[in-house]
Amino acid sequence: MRMFAFLQMILASEMATGLREKKVPLGEYLAFLSVKYSVDPDRLFQVLISTKERQKAGCGEISVECRGKVGAERIFLMMQGSTVVAQLRVSEEFLLEKANPLRKFMDADKIRRYITRKSNLLQSNLIKDLRVGMSHVNLNAMVLEIPEPTYVYTRFGNNAVVTNAVIGDETGTIKLCLWNEQIGCISVGDNIQIKNARTFAFKGEKQLRVGNKGSLRVQQENVIKA
Repeated sequence: MRMFAFLQMILASEMATGLREKKVPLGEYLAFLSVKYSVDPDRLFQVLISTKERQKAGCGEISVECRGKVGAERIFLMMQGSTVVAQLRVSEEFLLEKANPLRKFMDADKIRRYITRKSNLLQSNLIKDLRVGMSHVNLNAMVLEIPEPTYVYTRFGNNAVVTNAVIGDETGTIKLCLWNEQIGCISVGDNIQIKNARTFAFKGEKQLRVGNKGSLRVQQENVIKA
């Protein structure tokens, strides 16, 4: 998934490891997972309660499966697609608590710091502030022009098509380098959202590129004035 995604993975991995090593309360660890994967903590707690042995339930970006029981504890496996998020034991006593035990940890210092850092990663840039060599660029803009693509032979020995679209926001314009299937996913007039792009110079001109770890999508709302 991508640097924004890569940074999140490192950041979350470091925190999760720290939480486990320090043997923090289960409620705090689950609260952290709910924040990391954008799952409502009440929804996550209800899924844990209702998921019986050998059952699986969807919970936002993750799935929760009860793999079995050991004594008075249920074994849960949490997955995001094919990636293991966590495997943990949850006691029946924990699941029988009347008030959601995750809620009291949502303001824990580490979770608040994670939320702040995650928010900073998502902060949107303006075109006027872009400099050559920047990475992790997040941008909202309008597609102003898409020139006819050019067929090229890459240094990797592959045939490819490339074009430099022009995008703009209220602060300026910049060329967006598009390769292959990226070209067909946007049209002139589209409002687009770019995540985890990087800026570079080509023939002395500043450009923007969305690599394998970035994303480019058309927004259905939020009109961008160019």
